[in-house]
Amino acid sequence: MSVKFVDSESVIKEIPDNATIALEGFLGSDVAEDVLENLHKTYLETGHPRNLTFYHASGIGDGKDRGTNNLAEPDMVKRIVGGHWALAPKLEPLVEANKIEAYCFPQGVLSQIFRDSAAHKPLQITRVGLGTFIDPDLQGGKLNAAAKDDLVSKIQIKGKDYLAYEVPKPNVAILRGSYADEDGNITFEDEPLTLESTAIAMAAHNNGGKVIVSVKRIVKRGSMEPKDIRIPGLLVDYVCETDDETMTQQSTSTVYNPDFVKASVIRAEGAINVPLDVKKVIARRAAMFLEPEDRVVNYGIGKYPETVSLVLKEENAADNIITTVEPGTFGGVPLGGGDFGCAISPQSTIDQPYMFDFYDGGGIDITFLGLAELDSHGNINVSKFGPKIAGVGGFVNITQNTKTTVYTGTFTAGGFCADVENGELHITKEGKKDKLVSDVEQITFSGHVAYENGQNVYYVTERAVFKLVADGIELIEIAPGINLQRDVLDHMSFTPKISDDLKYMDARIFAPDKMGNVENHASKSVAVTN
Repeated sequence: MSVKFVDSESVIKEIPDNATIALEGFLGSDVAEDVLENLHKTYLETGHPRNLTFYHASGIGDGKDRGTNNLAEPDMVKRIVGGHWALAPKLEPLVEANKIEAYCFPQGVLSQIFRDSAAHKPLQITRVGLGTFIDPDLQGGKLNAAAKDDLVSKIQIKGKDYLAYEVPKPNVAILRGSYADEDGNITFEDEPLTLESTAIAMAAHNNGGKVIVSVKRIVKRGSMEPKDIRIPGLLVDYVCETDDETMTQQSTSTVYNPDFVKASVIRAEGAINVPLDVKKVIARRAAMFLEPEDRVVNYGIGKYPETVSLVLKEENAADNIITTVEPGTFGGVPLGGGDFGCAISPQSTIDQPYMFDFYDGGGIDITFLGLAELDSHGNINVSKFGPKIAGVGGFVNITQNTKTTVYTGTFTAGGFCADVENGELHITKEGKKDKLVSDVEQITFSGHVAYENGQNVYYVTERAVFKLVADGIELIEIAPGINLQRDVLDHMSFTPKISDDLKYMDARIFAPDKMGNVENHASKSVAVTN
């Protein structure tokens, strides 16, 4: 076999100038951190490799120094095409100053694009991204003026619009597994995810490139089970063994937890008692959109979607649903924060491209996501706020292909406070920023496309509930204790359509006791008369 065993510092000289690099990772999971740190170190010492292009599907980093923060050198990096950017704040000034070419495409598109590259397909054709800032009719996924090349175009097939994404030809892959044998075969038994590692290795290999894999241990030839091998040694050029556990930790927050990779764990969750506050009010109302036939549920990252999960457990309404998380896990207990993407005792874990096949085909029944900025057209922005670049992650794939999408968040931001007393909501301090604006800064979710697709879309805040309609959004409920004009309309940059049957939100949402059956009880709210 031609595989070479080298250290992660020596392997950097095998990366040529002008390389196109396919990079693997999800937050801190499956990240070849030692290779990335030595890439940065070698460039600072030698000025090489330089003029590099990177493709990565998921956000990679800790929001501080790790992951793609190591790429924050303008002469080292020419272009980054990433699915998520918020975890690499060191890149933001370079994007803002046009020091690098910056693009953002959907996480699912990028996870699948490596399969297309391995098969030498010139384009990936999909409807994912239509009507958003990724659509070439808007920004084409470009995040700055330095990004001049058009990497996505619009075509028609049988009278329908599709986006055609240019498929890259990576000549370097940087990956991480758990173990390598003496033939370079790679297993992932200690990794919580497998992501698109197989596809990336095939893409680099089939395009005449080099595949670099970081592992924690090298084991004897023949000691691995064939079905455990996710990257065949035929595809691997260099293996870098590291004995530093911080370089092989399972997530940003966890070095190693066997519960992330085992389905045999039985753990009592204990009593769940979510305090009655604004988060619970929003989560309770959102949870009511769950229908009895909804089986597959997705929760976005953030305190409001995560609180929906807790409320459903508190109400014993989560027993018959299966949760999914975009990097590949089904079932178990999805985790948040630095462990997002992992799950305690998952039922199964599949490669990320296949998870997005499932999502794009309408596999999710209902999803609960965050609400950052909403406009009069029903568009949502979660991807860009001034110089701050968040990116899209799996948001576009999920929101464009799910039967029911529920956005959750407070009505205003920046210091907002409210109390729940005597079955009513009382605002004690209004937020400094109104989140319902005439036009969002960047369209991450297109209300127009969703309505055309026949999706059910709701926007839930602590004081008002809206639904997507043909010409924008319609106010359908307000919280008891809230003044419609003062607390709702005066904090919107536009006047929404107001339902002829405007109601108060269900009184049980604001009561200290459990609600009982949470499913589909919105019809029991009381008509507004004042």
